[in-house]
Amino acid sequence: MQPRKTDLARTALQAHRAPLDMRQRRLLILCDGQRSIAELTALLGQDAAAMVIQLIQGGYLVTAADAPASTPVAPVAMTAPLAPSVTAASAPVERRRSLVAARIYVLGILEMQRHPNAAALFRDLQQARAEGEVLRVMQSALQVLPALTSEGYCQRVRQRLMEALPVEHCSAFAAIA
Repeated sequence: MQPRKTDLARTALQAHRAPLDMRQRRLLILCDGQRSIAELTALLGQDAAAMVIQLIQGGYLVTAADAPASTPVAPVAMTAPLAPSVTAASAPVERRRSLVAARIYVLGILEMQRHPNAAALFRDLQQARAEGEVLRVMQSALQVLPALTSEGYCQRVRQRLMEALPVEHCSAFAAIA
């Protein structure tokens, strides 16, 4: 897998206003569609793969596997009815929903917060094994996050988490908002 930048990533790198930390910015710069995950890991460290997943979920990166699926959509949409292309476009989003992806995302958010409460929640989430325990720690993280960051940032985190969580768990997190 060789991730490459999207237009959103290029805009974020130019504008310096995106909610990206320096490590994520470095990773975006290095993701040119030529380097593999192994090469990125060698350059940036063991958490490079997790950051790639986060940036893919955030819409900043795409993989070669995503590119062929996205390029034929535009020509087909011009000649075919709208409904089939909408169905085809929404299918990959549903496949990405997983508790593992949500967990990785929350771990990344907690890691970026330089606060003892965030560090403790990070450790708890890393050590959580049972599904219920993972959900409980992620809910605690969402409750603590407003005290550590701005409300706008918290809203974006909640929104991205709801996109990554399996549908059956979304109702447990909707009440936290």
